Amino acid sequence: MPLVAANWKMNPTNEDDALDLVRGVLSVARGHADRVEVAIFPPFVWLSSVGAVLAESGVKLGAQDTFWEMSGAYTGEVSPAMLKGWCQWVIVGHSERRLYLGETDEMVAKKTAAALSSELGVIMCVGELADHYDAGTSDQVVSAQVKAGLANCSADDSARLVIAYEPVWAIGTGKNADPEHAYKTMRLIRRVVGEMIGAGAARKVRILYGGSVNSKNVQQYVELPLCDGALVGGASLNAEDFAQIVKVTAEVYGHR
Repeated sequence: MPLVAANWKMNPTNEDDALDLVRGVLSVARGHADRVEVAIFPPFVWLSSVGAVLAESGVKLGAQDTFWEMSGAYTGEVSPAMLKGWCQWVIVGHSERRLYLGETDEMVAKKTAAALSSELGVIMCVGELADHYDAGTSDQVVSAQVKAGLANCSADDSARLVIAYEPVWAIGTGKNADPEHAYKTMRLIRRVVGEMIGAGAARKVRILYGGSVNSKNVQQYVELPLCDGALVGGASLNAEDFAQIVKVTAEVYGHR
């Protein structure tokens, strides 16, 4: 089943807006629950209240990040053990964390393994910078990120593992990867995952596209043979736009 994930990032800034937003997409998500999995990733401070609205709806709740230790003297961090039981998903390695907070491939690998060990589903993000894309080294960069991120994973993790291809130059810029480039990169990701955890397991790993996804362009990505859904940023902050993304994805996969 495809996955459409809403990464709210550091938005909205008050609880009422967060609850209005999640309620605005709930009926559409429920209506297409048989054809598309929907997950909402609010900021940590809204997880509890958003989770209460989502309870028993079938829509999943996720955190935007986690730490690699379960407890300890790590001021400001949130562990997988704290998320387990009420979150179903967590995002690790988002390009904004890599770019602005110095998150390394090694840190992403540790977070991925820790979250999987706590029975959380993981969306591990990979993607190249504009300089890499312009230089024609996208494949090398993405391949290295996938290999590093899966260093501590096994075939047993495949059902709860998702990889989101997000070209950094497309995130929040309004630019979009050409569908052919997205397809080739997702095909590369699938091959590398197979090398890391086995070809059979790799077929269970879902691969998403992200990077300025909206209701007007999502179809060209979810129609790609190897694309299993979308990780949506800015457009997920508009209930109508995100609901339309869910509808389009459900329609595409309903005809496969």
